[in-house]
Amino acid sequence: MTTRRKFLTTAAAGAAAAPLATPALAQSTIKWRMQTYAGPALAEHVVVPAINMFNQIAGDRMQIELFFADQLVPTGELFRAMQRGTIDAVQSDDDSMASPTEVTVFGGYFPFASRYSLDVPVLFNQYGLNEIWAAEYEKVGVKHISAGSWDPCHFNTKDPIRSLADLQGKRVFTFPTAGRFLAQFGVVPVTLPWEDVEVAVQTGELDGIAWSGITEDYTVGWADVTKYFLTNNISGAWIGHFFANMDRYNELPEDLKLLLKVCCEQSHYYRQWWYWGGEASLRVNGTKMELTSIPDAEWATVEDAAVKFWDEIAAESEIKAKVVQIFKQYNADMAKAGRPYRYG
Repeated sequence: MTTRRKFLTTAAAGAAAAPLATPALAQSTIKWRMQTYAGPALAEHVVVPAINMFNQIAGDRMQIELFFADQLVPTGELFRAMQRGTIDAVQSDDDSMASPTEVTVFGGYFPFASRYSLDVPVLFNQYGLNEIWAAEYEKVGVKHISAGSWDPCHFNTKDPIRSLADLQGKRVFTFPTAGRFLAQFGVVPVTLPWEDVEVAVQTGELDGIAWSGITEDYTVGWADVTKYFLTNNISGAWIGHFFANMDRYNELPEDLKLLLKVCCEQSHYYRQWWYWGGEASLRVNGTKMELTSIPDAEWATVEDAAVKFWDEIAAESEIKAKVVQIFKQYNADMAKAGRPYRYG
């Protein structure tokens, strides 16, 4: 595994350099280093196009060098490294990078907070989450640039999951908050470096993964080592962000700040259609994993447990209570709006 990790790090460095290579730069060129949560194959979709676009437009004025998962620092140390200025910018969720804020628990997959990917930008842009995130990160010297949605959270496993009982004792790679929630159903959350997950499934260290939708399973190779995909999910969309060290961000001229924002937003748009189309297409046309489902009536107990989990989180602080109330209000509004916003 150590050898494999060393190989992937070397390969990732080469892969990162190729698409982002630039001509000789002027001495005055602003140079940033950004690390993403994603490994090389996934990064080609979730961040590389945006950084290539930024670098092409910014030219000699500014260039961002992109690094993949765990390449400079482990994902769990991303926040501290950015806060210190060791790296200048990060693409991640709050939960994975262990940011010391009141909103960290809501990053990644907060159970059943969203049903569709469009829920996330609406929550941030129309229901007030942008302002809360900006204020919380400003307190710790980090600029929250932009929030967006990724894929839903499903299980892909070596053995079929057709009831909640089948989850008992399953060792699953997942996000911290998702793992905390799923533990009540017998799931054993396991934390590993991202690049070790595929081998861990092959060696039996892991029974499955609850880290993504089916698009990522195929893109990063997990569909090659797991046989089953559970159609039930615990979240309709991962909440992820772009962040920057506040001092480095404040040094930028206003037009480069705007360009950075625009390229991040373009990245969010790309993912909206890439994931939405990919999830459907691979369920219909994919050949590597068999689809399984837990009956709706049984799965309803998981949804009911999420409501209790929300209340537990809300009791921890005023900010958390405020965010939970926004999630509750939003989902109530969607239910009242009816089709196509919510079914049933």
